[in-house]
Amino acid sequence: MLHILIDILRNSILITGLVVVMMMMIESLNIESKGLFFKGLHKTRIGQVVFGALLGSIPGCMGGFAAVSLYTHRMFSFGALIAMMIASSGDEAFVMLAMIPRQALVLFAILFVIAVVAGILTDLLWGRKNEVSCTEGYAIHKEDHEHEHSHHTHGHTRWHRILMFIGLAVFIAALATGRLGHDHSAHSHTEDGHVHTEACAHEHHHEAEEPAFHVDLLSEDWMNVLFAGLSVIMLFVIIFASDHFVEGHLWEHIVKRHLPTIFAWTFGILLLMGILLQYVDVDRWISDNTILMILLATLIGMIPESGPHMIFVTLFAAGVIPFPVLLASSISQDGHASIPLLAESRKSFLWAKLINCGVAIIAGLAAMMFM
Repeated sequence: MLHILIDILRNSILITGLVVVMMMMIESLNIESKGLFFKGLHKTRIGQVVFGALLGSIPGCMGGFAAVSLYTHRMFSFGALIAMMIASSGDEAFVMLAMIPRQALVLFAILFVIAVVAGILTDLLWGRKNEVSCTEGYAIHKEDHEHEHSHHTHGHTRWHRILMFIGLAVFIAALATGRLGHDHSAHSHTEDGHVHTEACAHEHHHEAEEPAFHVDLLSEDWMNVLFAGLSVIMLFVIIFASDHFVEGHLWEHIVKRHLPTIFAWTFGILLLMGILLQYVDVDRWISDNTILMILLATLIGMIPESGPHMIFVTLFAAGVIPFPVLLASSISQDGHASIPLLAESRKSFLWAKLINCGVAIIAGLAAMMFM
């Protein structure tokens, strides 16, 4: 049990660190581009749908927030909003990139295609005009323009900058020394054709003959090198960025708001899965109830919050649930990107979620037939 707890803690720190670094990078890109990172909008409805799907494909909630803002300002069709919500997996997209990078990229590509098709069909069949409007413009914080060149570090901002720098430096050192590597042997696995664990995959991988020189750019080691490099870039951002960016965007938004939630959900679900996989025959129950799991994943996806979807990401990474369940879950949920939509129009939120759930069930059942 102690070994399991240590491994869960190590994996939780690794996943949370990778997620936070990626969120910081996207936050920096958005501010440095003065919002243009999200504003390249096409004029046609098909273009809007494609752009909505692209915004949804951006890991995290920022692309989703931008799409909802464009919809509420009558710059997006309802189909474009649907495309964003289907393509988006919220903050769990970061987690999937950290835990299952190869499968995550395949999943994101599938979600993008489904999102575009569903968005175009929605616009063709919906026939209603955008029911939400807002007179305010879509803009970045005024302080980001006024203080983008300022670097007057004061009081709490200085300490927050130092804490983030130290934390990121320790994280880079842990990545470089391999102290945060996954321990795949902790997962149980089945021998049937429905599910396979990472441990099983690794065993077969090592048993098979490999060429003398083999480079897998999506392997855990290479992904750690990539994230270590991104983390080094963020060290320089933390050093040279303005007080407003460090305090308002990095500390208040990411470190205070997202980091504790991501770590709590990650640790809690990994602990729950660790206990279940050790003492409960979850594999057999789920493998015999795939349709029920697809319906459950779709229903949980209705919750406009990042976190609940983590259970399906973790189960898939452990090889307990098949891909169709993860696909259905990823389609129906969009993190908390739709919360602003709920505030603006409960009717639009409800219709969008119902359409997403319908697409999720159809896609999940279709995938189950072909796998």
